[in-house]
Amino acid sequence: MRKTVFFIFLTALVFAFIATISMVSAQKKPAEPMSIKLEGGKLPAVSFSHITHTEKTKIDCVKCHHKDKDPKNPEPCIQCHLIKEVKDNAPIAKEAYHKNCIECHKESSAKGQVAPTKCNECHKKQQG
Repeated sequence: MRKTVFFIFLTALVFAFIATISMVSAQKKPAEPMSIKLEGGKLPAVSFSHITHTEKTKIDCVKCHHKDKDPKNPEPCIQCHLIKEVKDNAPIAKEAYHKNCIECHKESSAKGQVAPTKCNECHKKQQG
């Protein structure tokens, strides 16, 4: 009897472990680095690294993904910030990126941290 109870307990523990690992690995992981280029944009794409922003500079995800219901599975910015029109008082994507990114980069620079603050420091021409 004890062996049966132990076996059932051990089996349940293994399934719980597998379920936990599955949920953790199911979180959305964007391409690294990702290329941000808005339709109709005149400047080159911006190469954006979530790892640089979240792990190296310790910026919390909600700083940018401020309206997400599930911070572990954030939606892309253009889910709320549309390319060409305002939706639910959310500014268009270009304005949202520029406001959020440039303000944060200027604040970081003022604290002595290295952060790009000029257009061509983020919008870099492709080599080749």
